[in-house]
Amino acid sequence: MKKFLIILLLLISAGAKSQTAYLLKPDLVFDGVEMHENWVVLVQANKIAYAGSSESAPKNSNAEIIEMKGQTLLPGFIEGHSHLFLHPYNETAWDDQVLNESRAERVARAVVHAEKTLMAGFTTVRDLGTEGAGYDDVGLKQSIEKNIIPGPRMLVAGPAIVATGTYGPKSNNSNLQLIKGAEEADDGNLIQVVRRQIGNGVDLVKIYADYRWGLNNTAKPTFSEDEIRKVVQTAASSGRGVVAHASTEEGMRRAIMAGVETIEHGDEGTLEIFNLMKSKNVAFCPTLAAGDATSQYKGWKKGIEEEPEKLKLKRKSFQLALKSGVKICMGGDAGVYAHGDNAREMEMMVDYGMKPLQVLQSATSVNADVFHLTDQVGIIKSGLFADLIAVEGNPVENISNIRKIKFVMKDGEIYRR
Repeated sequence: MKKFLIILLLLISAGAKSQTAYLLKPDLVFDGVEMHENWVVLVQANKIAYAGSSESAPKNSNAEIIEMKGQTLLPGFIEGHSHLFLHPYNETAWDDQVLNESRAERVARAVVHAEKTLMAGFTTVRDLGTEGAGYDDVGLKQSIEKNIIPGPRMLVAGPAIVATGTYGPKSNNSNLQLIKGAEEADDGNLIQVVRRQIGNGVDLVKIYADYRWGLNNTAKPTFSEDEIRKVVQTAASSGRGVVAHASTEEGMRRAIMAGVETIEHGDEGTLEIFNLMKSKNVAFCPTLAAGDATSQYKGWKKGIEEEPEKLKLKRKSFQLALKSGVKICMGGDAGVYAHGDNAREMEMMVDYGMKPLQVLQSATSVNADVFHLTDQVGIIKSGLFADLIAVEGNPVENISNIRKIKFVMKDGEIYRR
């Protein structure tokens, strides 16, 4: 009899979970494109069943009603540039993280970072390089998908691809064989390396189109345009895209002409370069918060001292990107600064001249479009996954309201309430 009751309870529990329904009733709904009043959102199981006028909402007597007075409901944010296997450089220098932290420690940190990211309202992450941790991001992603640990949906790049001799860590003793923060490759084996990475489970390929390997550690292009094109063509054969770290004008130009999907950083971007990006449908991920963070680590007193030249250049390039009309992704290079503080990039985008509504679009529908996720997330509409967050107040009136997270749902499961 006892065994029968246990089985019955398990069946009831499984049935209840499969029929879970919520009717969310906020003051405002940002659907990924525009703001709406008098909207409700019905969630059934792990999908959005209805989003629209409260008067036209379907009746569902089984739905739990969640009142969200004074709150705005939004699609879960999409972090466009993250490194879950890194933590802030003012805690531990990058070289020391790569060389001295065990893989077990780095995975443990990444697990914590994934949960912090999710709880901050970022339900999807594009993770662009494990920086010496191989394909551990693939395993992290799989662990989240299996519900072993909480975390965002992940798009992973595994180890980024760099030209031989360009990337760190480095030593003055050339006889030392050090762990590298990315995978070295050149014209002769680029195709093989890309194929191997795909075989190991990456969702996209990341290359370094330039890096600080010039005289006096200046940033200079690494791969030729033809080399980058080989990477793009090989990845495209499998249905994958390529993203490029590029901060110099020439590095950006080579990557754009070779067919990458996004340019990361773009510090020295010109109006001509951004116009070229727009014409080739290449999106821009500016990572404003990373430079802001590292400048402060080096002693700059933000709000007290004048901005360093590096940040002035960044502000100028971002404003040129806005002027060009190129698609701008929200991605801050989280890991350089604390995971869970991802809102920092969105606040800086507003400070650098973007309108709050555009920033919200960038972190939701724009990122979903650029990352090929529009049939899954980034917009609140029927049929998409129920990845939803609610914040206090109206973030269009004050972008910092995105920090006031009141509700987090991913795949129909409530993580914060």
